[in-house]
Amino acid sequence: MAASPLTRACLEIDEYAAGLGWDQPARLFALVDTARLRSSEPRLAAQLGLDTDDTGKAQLTPVEQDELPPGTPLDKFLGTVAWPDAVAGCALTVERLMLPPSAEAAVPSGMNEKQLAKWVAAHPERQEVRLTVAVLRDGSRESAVRLREKDSPNEVLTGAGLVPGLAEALAATLS
Repeated sequence: MAASPLTRACLEIDEYAAGLGWDQPARLFALVDTARLRSSEPRLAAQLGLDTDDTGKAQLTPVEQDELPPGTPLDKFLGTVAWPDAVAGCALTVERLMLPPSAEAAVPSGMNEKQLAKWVAAHPERQEVRLTVAVLRDGSRESAVRLREKDSPNEVLTGAGLVPGLAEALAATLS
């Protein structure tokens, strides 16, 4: 069992995304306090199956938001997001290609973003990953990283500092 409510929410989102399969668009989630949701929005809580006060249930409930606008860069989109005070945090799941640190020295200089993406996609050591990053207003952060080649719930790596840039961008949407 995951140690914190934020870790559990992050893994719940990862599991949800895994159930949808690979090659999916990025997905944005509001994280709401489950008890607060039950008391302030009982109909929504009932729709989400959260209408009973079960101590085994998650303390944070992820609520998926509308699809991200196609073709909009993620950083530009996140710059337009703001959350109401009732939202305790937010999370994002997104698929990316990653290279091992040893490949950094081989990156050709002078490439633009499109050229670099093409170079990474063709690199023999690339790994397809799904990143799920969650942040709370109090500064707490959590990440889950799932490799496509090891697509199993037992192989998901978690940690607060795995995707710091994305965590910072998400935290900025809460202020």
